[in-house]
Amino acid sequence: MKILSIDSSGLVAAAALVSDGMLVGEYTIHNKKTHSQTLLPMIVDMIQMAEIELKELDCVAVSAGPGSFTGLRIGASTAKGIAWTLGIPIVPVSSLMGLAANVSERGVVVCPIMDARRGQVYYGIYRSAQGLPEVLGEPAVAAVETVVEKINEIGERTIFLGDGVPVFEQVIRENASVEVCFADAADRYQRGASVARIGGLLFEKGAYVTAADFAPVYLRKSQAER
Repeated sequence: MKILSIDSSGLVAAAALVSDGMLVGEYTIHNKKTHSQTLLPMIVDMIQMAEIELKELDCVAVSAGPGSFTGLRIGASTAKGIAWTLGIPIVPVSSLMGLAANVSERGVVVCPIMDARRGQVYYGIYRSAQGLPEVLGEPAVAAVETVVEKINEIGERTIFLGDGVPVFEQVIRENASVEVCFADAADRYQRGASVARIGGLLFEKGAYVTAADFAPVYLRKSQAER
């Protein structure tokens, strides 16, 4: 099975190509260019370098949100365009679960946080696992202090990662009553390989949709709507 993964939910534009469980290619760009400038050229280059034709793909795994409204729309339109053209399904992957999958240590509590502005974060709470991360707290948006309270209630060592870490690390340290760790820079941000891994597991469970039915998950209204 060949999976193309896409993640443009945050600061990083990421894509990966997995064939029968093997990571064939992975691209990550973290610069000031918009995802609309980088995402499609990354995918085209990766496919060509891997010498795999688009028609060989079985599905597209895409980060469905939460995250940047603009980034999610760019990722969604790219995934829908590819899937629609090829007649293959889309596997929606929570951007937070995708981040949690970056953590290689098993059995530990993982809390991905993405900066949602105005002192809030998009977050989820998971326990890392060989398969799908176990959901301990459903994705939501809240003040970072509220997130730390929930971690304190669980009462276990927790690994934080995501683009919210550089913004809120000090607040987390000051409010946590449990041991907290922060993922290294290499694992802190979105990775196409992690989205592909989760996407493959979800595909096996039948958790996929048609290109026409796929839509991002925003968790809250846009600034214009508010």
